[in-house]
Amino acid sequence: MQSNALKVLVIGTCSPHVANHISRIKDDDIIVEVISNGKKYFEEKENIHLVDFSLLKFWNLWVTVSRIRKVIRTFNPDVIHIHQANSVAFYTLLANKKFKLPTILTAWGSDILLNPKKSMLLKLMVQYILRHADFFSSDSIFMAEEMQRLIPDKKLDITICNFGVAPIELMVNKKDIIYSNRNHNPLYRIDKVIEGFERFSKTEIGKNWKLIIAGAGSETAKLKAIVDDRGLNEKITFVGFVNKEENFMHYAEAKIFVSLPESDATSISLLEALYYQCIPVLSELPANKEWVTDNVNGIIVSDLEGAYLERALLLDQQSVGQKNRDLILENGTEEVSKKNFRNLLLKAIAK
Repeated sequence: MQSNALKVLVIGTCSPHVANHISRIKDDDIIVEVISNGKKYFEEKENIHLVDFSLLKFWNLWVTVSRIRKVIRTFNPDVIHIHQANSVAFYTLLANKKFKLPTILTAWGSDILLNPKKSMLLKLMVQYILRHADFFSSDSIFMAEEMQRLIPDKKLDITICNFGVAPIELMVNKKDIIYSNRNHNPLYRIDKVIEGFERFSKTEIGKNWKLIIAGAGSETAKLKAIVDDRGLNEKITFVGFVNKEENFMHYAEAKIFVSLPESDATSISLLEALYYQCIPVLSELPANKEWVTDNVNGIIVSDLEGAYLERALLLDQQSVGQKNRDLILENGTEEVSKKNFRNLLLKAIAK
């Protein structure tokens, strides 16, 4: 390890996204320490400091802020990289007031697209965060524009950067499979995916197709009951949470990837599906349109009751699949992500 290595303090909830980001920036010339609320997704060798990010415990304004402040004082980082414009960033920016170290904030879709609409207090917190952080990253142009709209009196320095795909090369043949792997909560409308597949399975062209649903969440039991009630158990399979290799295998075998959330920024699931040459069927959201053009390299769904899966089969699987992989190779790989995030770190310390 170099004596002049860049010291980065990464602060975020215990999640695969934060772990992926660390893997993108960590190298011999970068030392990383982590503040999080758990260790599950991080490597054992990571130096992790545990805190509670809950806003419901008012004493965290003292306890959590003090713990973050102590780590900052001890580690003395060159830059602080915060994940999420929520309580994580709020507590961190309060802790950093004394030190005035350069901060980078990576916003997630729910932070900007949903939370400010839930209550005035959450909106004010997000605006405080955007006002006091120094640099920002967003995984879509659309979300970056929404960030700027929330705080029009400050010109935000935003880098467009996603986490990128770190694929495993798989030599498998495509099958008549549709793959869904978004979380099982109301936002992602997996019930609409099931309903769309049911209509599709009753057509001549769709009668032999299968739907594989990965993931889990608050609606898993409800979704399984829907499938059971409609007699779709032979056509729809729930596989639960899958590891990276299993997830990639499902992409590689599926001809169609479907994702119909009410709100979303650029999801890593979409990037992975594009790399594995799926035809994406997506809800009509601005971030999706940054990657997929309707009837060109996928389907944009404006009518959830429509025949959108049949429309996907009008596209040529081979040519569209290759086009989608080329798109990711140019703009959405792990290497592209590493370059963008490392350049952002250098920009921050040059402030």
